[in-house]
Amino acid sequence: MIKKQTLDFLKKLTADNSRAWFNANRPLYDAARANMLEFVTLLLGEISKFDHTVTGVAPEDCLFRIFRDARFSREKTPYKTNFGAFMKGGGRSTPGAGYYLHIEPGGSFVSGGIYMPPAPLLLAIRTAIARDPSPFKKIITAPEFVRMFGGLSGETLVTAPKGFPRDHPEIDLLRYKHYMVFRAVSEKTVLSRDFPSLCVEAFMAMRKFNAYLNGVMGL
Repeated sequence: MIKKQTLDFLKKLTADNSRAWFNANRPLYDAARANMLEFVTLLLGEISKFDHTVTGVAPEDCLFRIFRDARFSREKTPYKTNFGAFMKGGGRSTPGAGYYLHIEPGGSFVSGGIYMPPAPLLLAIRTAIARDPSPFKKIITAPEFVRMFGGLSGETLVTAPKGFPRDHPEIDLLRYKHYMVFRAVSEKTVLSRDFPSLCVEAFMAMRKFNAYLNGVMGL
């Protein structure tokens, strides 16, 4: 279960995103992080029942650091105001599609797929879809997939990607910059007893989606 204290910590951090506040309230962060690790451990156990690639993955290898790398960002606050976990074989730092959980007051969601894939991997996905779109379309039009996510999410190109004809019959699928799915979750749901099962249900609905992406990327 995600505890109310975890969301309360993030709200307080949002109100005073400073090193002085964070250091003075380090026990609150430690407790919130422990709660997230416990929850990710639970999810990994459930995901491993239908996706064996996550078996043995440590929750610490999935949870992103709360410390922001501001070197190349316009956002200069020292800390993220959310907890994020990317669950996949090898953990968050390995390339490929996986299962993502985002906990943030007023902005929590479950997601999956691949975000900002390197150019060779993005080309591999587009090439596979362009050559034979039917396997991918079968996955993203499945009733459970549509019920859970509606469809694909993320930015798209204005025109056709380089090397693909503008009149390709599946050009709308080829224009995605990321291949992701997304489902927003209310704070009430995050704190409810039903949240773990909702996460597992969403991740199960994207299992074939992730498997397809990793397969065509050769991962």
